[in-house]
Amino acid sequence: MTQPWNSQHDAQKNLQSTPVISTQQLTHYFGQGQLRKQVLFDINLNIDAGEIVIMTGPSGSGKTTLLTLMGGLRSAQEGSLQILGQELRGAGKQQLTQLRQNIGYIFQAHNLLTFLTAKQNVRMSLELHDRYLEQNLDQLASDILERVGLEQRIDYYADSLSGGQKQRVAIARALVSRPKIVLADEPTAALDKKSGRDVVEMLQELAKEQNCTILLVTHDNRILDIADRIVYMEDGRLVDDPDMAARAK
Repeated sequence: MTQPWNSQHDAQKNLQSTPVISTQQLTHYFGQGQLRKQVLFDINLNIDAGEIVIMTGPSGSGKTTLLTLMGGLRSAQEGSLQILGQELRGAGKQQLTQLRQNIGYIFQAHNLLTFLTAKQNVRMSLELHDRYLEQNLDQLASDILERVGLEQRIDYYADSLSGGQKQRVAIARALVSRPKIVLADEPTAALDKKSGRDVVEMLQELAKEQNCTILLVTHDNRILDIADRIVYMEDGRLVDDPDMAARAK
């Protein structure tokens, strides 16, 4: 029997309202035995599709640890961590590998391969996705490099690019496969004011076009205005009062 339109509409609405990232009582430890140290305490956070969230707070407060857990780069230990509706606590290697294909990563150190050109660095990201193997990978890589303003640097090796240009390549590499989530760790830390601003505005524009969710960890107060929401972390806990996090810096 055909489902009534209202029921279809409600089902679609519920699907759209499901958080892309959801943590409940997420807790994490480093070390073993007497050296075991708790670094995350009962993290509760929901992030919706298309939302740009900036996470800030003092160094050593657990921001990068949380980011790597969300990206499936560490194993969740206690609590619940759901990414795109999948529970990651107890997930196997195959499940984590499949999940990571929906996530783009941008790191403080852009992690480009210096013996490859900008286009080859971006193309390599596409080669990890079966759905793109029948397409013209060189063209896809060139197109997104043009979008980030590097049309004159497509065939330049990474070593011959400036810091801002390298970070643009890193953004292109993260977004070329049209991921559902982008996780960015201090993407502007090594950049001057203008380059940093250009990079995050470019990231914002491309992600909004693709309805991509962004979680961006930063200490850079100059870019906080691009966020839909800012969350603050202190001593492994999310805190409500931004002044509390500011005082701890």
